[in-house]
Amino acid sequence: MYANIVTTTNLPLKHLNKGKVRDIYEVDENQLLIVTTDRISAFDVVLPNPIPTKGICLTQLSKFWFDYTKDIIQNHVVSTELTDFPKALHTYKDEVQYRSMLVKKTKVIPIECIVRGYISGSAWKSYKNDGTVCGVKMRSGLQESDQFDEPLFTPSTKADSGHDINISFEKMKELVGDKIATQLQEISLDIYKKAVAYARKKEIIIADTKFEFGMIKNEIIFIDEALTPDSSRFWPAKTYMPGKSQPSFDKQFVRDYLESTGWDKNSDPPQLPEHVILETQKKYQEAYEKITGKRFIFDRK
Repeated sequence: MYANIVTTTNLPLKHLNKGKVRDIYEVDENQLLIVTTDRISAFDVVLPNPIPTKGICLTQLSKFWFDYTKDIIQNHVVSTELTDFPKALHTYKDEVQYRSMLVKKTKVIPIECIVRGYISGSAWKSYKNDGTVCGVKMRSGLQESDQFDEPLFTPSTKADSGHDINISFEKMKELVGDKIATQLQEISLDIYKKAVAYARKKEIIIADTKFEFGMIKNEIIFIDEALTPDSSRFWPAKTYMPGKSQPSFDKQFVRDYLESTGWDKNSDPPQLPEHVILETQKKYQEAYEKITGKRFIFDRK
């Protein structure tokens, strides 16, 4: 059996923020503790049912990808080991172990840096409607799940609650300045391309993903999470076939279920059935195992 599901935390540190999935605490003036819970969000709404061990999967996959991409950009990770956390947390093992990161405190850049390699989800809906993806005119004749000629950088605003809003690159420049906008675009595309090449060797297609960044002094730092099933679409390469939606190792399974219910995305979300919860848990763990090449054995009792 797995340890207790973690949906909320109450640690002896200053609680700075409760996001859709993560609880953030201040350790000192330079460091934060980010606890990734088992909460799950879809369509920018936190759902009523958690996904067991999801927070562990997200943290451990992020740890892997932060390390794998540190030749491109430095990240905020200090440690993911309980023994390196403040001593006051050692008695909160069930809440923090395997699902928490001690990180450097940064000034968060308020932009979601989204990279799309394939046309799916909201991008496909937009393309069917008017031939554009996030305001960018695309060539005609694309099918659902087709690969773009080149990966697209499509930024959005970053919202702690409610809906993120797609913005143009020009609007991004207005918000953060030309230099930082250009750097974020280049870094995002470089991370995506490196991750895509690695994942294909593991028989996974990274259809799209989103990154977040912060600043320490004048240096851009990779923060939050990295290439997880929450922030990315992972497709099995063996069964990839354009012209339809793809099976996935991410929360698209949950999105698809919610779409099937007729939920209007404005009222309270419906409960997730047990089979959706268990299948989603399985998909998250499978993503971890395929990408890292390791068995998911965290926190077994």
